[in-house]
Amino acid sequence: MSQKKIALIGYRLNKGGAEKVMATLSNFFYKKGFDVHIIIVLDDVKYPHSGTVVNLGELKNKHNGILNKVKRFWYLKKHLKQHNFDFIIDFRFRVKPMQELIIAKWLYNTKTIYTVHSSKLEIYLPNFSPLARIVYGNSYKLISITKAMHKMILRKHQLKNVKTIYNPIDINEIQKKVIDKIILDFEYIIGVGEYDTNIKQFDILISTYAKSILSKKEIHLVILGTGKNKDYLLSIARENNIEQFVHLLGFKENPYKYISKAKFLVLTSKYEGFPMAIVESLACSTPVLSFDCPTGPREIITHKENGLLVENQNTSKMIDSMNLFIENEALYNHCKKQALSSVDEFSIDRIGKQWLDLMNNN
Repeated sequence: MSQKKIALIGYRLNKGGAEKVMATLSNFFYKKGFDVHIIIVLDDVKYPHSGTVVNLGELKNKHNGILNKVKRFWYLKKHLKQHNFDFIIDFRFRVKPMQELIIAKWLYNTKTIYTVHSSKLEIYLPNFSPLARIVYGNSYKLISITKAMHKMILRKHQLKNVKTIYNPIDINEIQKKVIDKIILDFEYIIGVGEYDTNIKQFDILISTYAKSILSKKEIHLVILGTGKNKDYLLSIARENNIEQFVHLLGFKENPYKYISKAKFLVLTSKYEGFPMAIVESLACSTPVLSFDCPTGPREIITHKENGLLVENQNTSKMIDSMNLFIENEALYNHCKKQALSSVDEFSIDRIGKQWLDLMNNN
């Protein structure tokens, strides 16, 4: 039996949730004997991965003019033709419909699986449904990462080739990393994510924390991530007289050692796809508070079993939930005890098997 060849295509191997999924799947497929090629658009590689990296970002010049774009396009076309992949899995944002039509019909030359990683479907699929069906209707599969998102795609675009596969996590790898030491000599809760945009709404996290009892109990707030809005977030802490309790620690290569030692993780996002921060927190045995935002949290958190689901964008109820987890020790301990076992279904072994079954069903 010949070795299966697979191309995983994404923007980079760093920072994003979809990129982390791509890296995790590359390790799984490689261990299963696949010839794995990871093709990235940006020269940014940090996540542990396996296989051959085809870094189109290294071909990008500072002007990024039309000739340079054409050069990278032809290089990719040549690589795909040369290696004759059994499958292409596309993890990219796809916001230029006509460009994606060209890629789907002319560039991709084999069975293609597209993934959708956000409840803002227009980031991945054209708003114009007839065009969405032309571009993606004949693809091998369109993977939704939550059941709620699956329903949204069916309702909006009537595509028949949609399948739900949750994002995987490598629980064993996370468990190895939680034991590393950190230098923080206070109790804290934690938030994780980039703040270049306000999707994660860390301003709301800081303001709700300020109105809770946590700072009075000397339980601090730690935020891991990077972004240009750092000064703005710190100004909110100052305005609420909690600056000494709010710590923006930047990007950490091993966030798990911080998450595992937090009282709980809080997610205040405007919207999500399948929030990896929640699953990874639970894999660190750290319970979660989350807004019940569109797609994701409801399919991971069982209310009062491994965390608390809070009415979407209801800040007063988020404050109440923060207080509840501090004041009701029995509830908190119950959720903490259930956290790790609650994410078994998202393990790379289980999710990886679903991917293998998908590709073998042809």
